Amino acid sequence: MRRFAAPPGIGPLNKPVVVSEETLTEPVVVSDVAPAAARAAGPAYVVLAGISFSHFLNDTMQSLIASVYPILKDTYALDFAQIGMITLAFQFTASLLQPVVGHYTDKKAQPYSLAIGMASTFFGLLLLSAAHQYLVILVAAALVGLGSAVFHPESARIARLASGGRYGFAQSVFQLGGSFGTSMGPVLAALIVVPFGQGSIAWFSSIAFLAIVVLWRIGRWYAPQIKAKKTAAVQAHPDAPSSRRVAVALAVLVALLFSKQLYVSSLSSYYIFYLIDRFGVSTQAAQIYLFVFLAANAVGAFLGGPLGDRFGRKIVIWISILGALPFTLALPYAGLYASAVLSVIIGLIISSTTSSIIVFAQELVPHRFGMISGVFFGVAFGIGGLGAAVLGKLADHTSIEFVYQVCAYLPAIGLLAVFLPKLPRQTR
Repeated sequence: MRRFAAPPGIGPLNKPVVVSEETLTEPVVVSDVAPAAARAAGPAYVVLAGISFSHFLNDTMQSLIASVYPILKDTYALDFAQIGMITLAFQFTASLLQPVVGHYTDKKAQPYSLAIGMASTFFGLLLLSAAHQYLVILVAAALVGLGSAVFHPESARIARLASGGRYGFAQSVFQLGGSFGTSMGPVLAALIVVPFGQGSIAWFSSIAFLAIVVLWRIGRWYAPQIKAKKTAAVQAHPDAPSSRRVAVALAVLVALLFSKQLYVSSLSSYYIFYLIDRFGVSTQAAQIYLFVFLAANAVGAFLGGPLGDRFGRKIVIWISILGALPFTLALPYAGLYASAVLSVIIGLIISSTTSSIIVFAQELVPHRFGMISGVFFGVAFGIGGLGAAVLGKLADHTSIEFVYQVCAYLPAIGLLAVFLPKLPRQTR
């Protein structure tokens, strides 16, 4: 074992991080079972806080795209299908590139790629603030998606390295930053973008610059832990599921995350229009209601990981997906204030599954950690973006209310969790 302290410039770590030789080599492999010494050392809280804060900044900027949809729709006379295409442009870029980035960093980790990728978000925001044509808006959204594609796989790996064996907790801390950042977009849009117009989006490029600085310093902590030599083969646990069961389980997990993400994407992209059309609230008021839903998502995302560490990830997956079904079925028929209450309950329950799904997948295929992270952050979320575009087309031909009546049944896909294998106890 080797024990690493923080290099000058990033500040002292709360506790040292202990990683195995397998973790330090190329490909970068994080084994299922944390060494006893790593568990005793505990998480490196400063690093977790830094990567979570970076996730907060990253997703705050990303959430601005959906939050300014009403402005773009009114200014450029866009229909719902075109709004869905903006979501698709952002999600599709991230979907295509995240697994590619993850596969590459499995072989050769790139600690400073996070800061470089954030530069794409920086330029995407500047372009979006100045865009006056629909095609330019799509390109700007794609640039922000590119930054997301580079950020998520490698930052998730750093969170796991800093976990001290508490993988669910570390993933939840990481997800908390992203979820809270997502919830801040509507508030910032209501306070800044709506009063000052599309050009004010450029002000948020300063957030991207701050994220670049933070990620560069985290890269300095990460870089010494990487060595360019081949790793020894990872020994499978004798009770681990077969490769066929692993493939089935991964497909099920993608389907579960898709159902969750598509429902959240439908609310994130169209909840503002739903509240305006059905209840006649103002754009700013609707953005506050969206913030309430997304804030509940942030809280649920944080709680899901520790609960999975304690009670098992499969149980949390069952409860968080199917448990939201009664409330999603009731939402299309509720009044304004009841809708706000139901959105909080739905957000708390359905978002608690994300950490458990991702860590479950990582434990199924520990020797392809970056690629698995990329698939689940990229493909599953990208499919959600494709679904958002389809839902926009459906809304144009029917109504927003009909879309929510259809989406209410998405959590029923949680029944597929019955096909998930039981993992060896120590991998949880």
